[in-house]
Amino acid sequence: MAARTKTTKDRPSYRCTECGWQTAKWLGRCAECQAWGTVEEYGGAPAVRTTAPGRVTTSALPIGQVDGRQATARSTGVPELDRVLGGGLVPGAVVLLAGEPGVGKSTLLLDVAAKAASEEHRTLYVTGEESASQVRLRADRINALHDHLYLAAETDLSAVLGHLDAVKPSLLVLDSVQTVASPEIDGAPGGMAQVREVAGALIRASKDRGMSTLLVGHVTKDGAIAGPRLLEHLVDVVLHFEGDRHARLRLVRGVKNRYGATDEVGCFELHDEGITGLADPSGLFLTRRDEPVPGTCLTVTLEGRRPLVAEVQALTVDTQIPSPRRTTSGLETSRVSMMLAVLEQRGRISALGKRDIYSATVGGVKLSEPAADLAIALALASAASDTPLPKNLVAIGEVGLAGEVRRVTGVQRRLAEAHRLGFTHALVPGDPGKVPAGMKVLEVADMGDALRVLPRSRRREAPREAEDRR
Repeated sequence: MAARTKTTKDRPSYRCTECGWQTAKWLGRCAECQAWGTVEEYGGAPAVRTTAPGRVTTSALPIGQVDGRQATARSTGVPELDRVLGGGLVPGAVVLLAGEPGVGKSTLLLDVAAKAASEEHRTLYVTGEESASQVRLRADRINALHDHLYLAAETDLSAVLGHLDAVKPSLLVLDSVQTVASPEIDGAPGGMAQVREVAGALIRASKDRGMSTLLVGHVTKDGAIAGPRLLEHLVDVVLHFEGDRHARLRLVRGVKNRYGATDEVGCFELHDEGITGLADPSGLFLTRRDEPVPGTCLTVTLEGRRPLVAEVQALTVDTQIPSPRRTTSGLETSRVSMMLAVLEQRGRISALGKRDIYSATVGGVKLSEPAADLAIALALASAASDTPLPKNLVAIGEVGLAGEVRRVTGVQRRLAEAHRLGFTHALVPGDPGKVPAGMKVLEVADMGDALRVLPRSRRREAPREAEDRR
């Protein structure tokens, strides 16, 4: 008797216990969430089905007849956050705000929830990480109390949806999406399947009710948003909350925005009374002095479309160890090493090779764009020669390995910001465009031209002193 052929219905199927991904054969690693050892057999393979055409909910219209007023943004009451969002919160929009623990996400959103609440627009703040009394204490500290701000401590998705029916808010703040779980889905809160289900349910509720939603998301140790990548695709806006916990400055950077630009940055200052927006944050990155100090140089960086004046500091000291130290803070170590090599080879400053070198920025700002290269190089040269740069000078430009100074984007905006803050001199690459009235701009082609701003006699002493020590 011939053996019976195994049909599709009898063939076993496999499913990932973490994210629910299904496959017809066993695999050691889930292709969806990349987890090892989570694929298990659970029954017959699902039958292949097709979807028949159904009744449409709304008829298709010519795009010119679609009402665009439904996507009109409403202010959050925090101008710096409105800047990043593209004007405010759009009804039905879902915003994901992610950041490291302790950076100030909950403080910022509690302040937003209180300022956005009104008699016509109720706000519901749902916390899954703290008790209601803990949130109330924070609200007292930052003065985030309002009669139409409702607070609930829940970790069950069905309970959160029940609060939406009872309160009928215009804005929902959920802190955080990784702490809420659905009883209909297997897995612990924060798992792939749970995060996907919770986010999907809240997105559907937001679209149906015309309710804006702010979701707090956790990040991994690498800085990526925890959970499935699908979460970032589902939401309308993705924001990253950045900042050093030892500094006052906080930045909200847009990564994805369906309603505005993604090159905007909001600046905030975190203090004991809460968090406040900074319309002019350049003062945090500058050190006010009566006289210039050797080893310091100012530059103008672009955070999104916003120009910020920042200060680069450098210090060189003699060392007795065979391998001199190279320490950086707020600067990329690779960029600083490149500037040291350019100064030694193209600028003929050999005193840097046998010294400990420390470089940093002021105020916790991080400079990663190439436009800060010229300021880094001049700060290092100034520290090596122990000669201060001229007062009220800013340096803007990318430095190549051949010693040339390259053009960068937004030179006119950078110069306008420096002129607004009272700086009168600038070093820039060639062809800077329109220059602000009353500002003296020196165009430099290479590092040789740039180093001429230092006194000639002191520049020659540095390599001679180094040769004497040898």
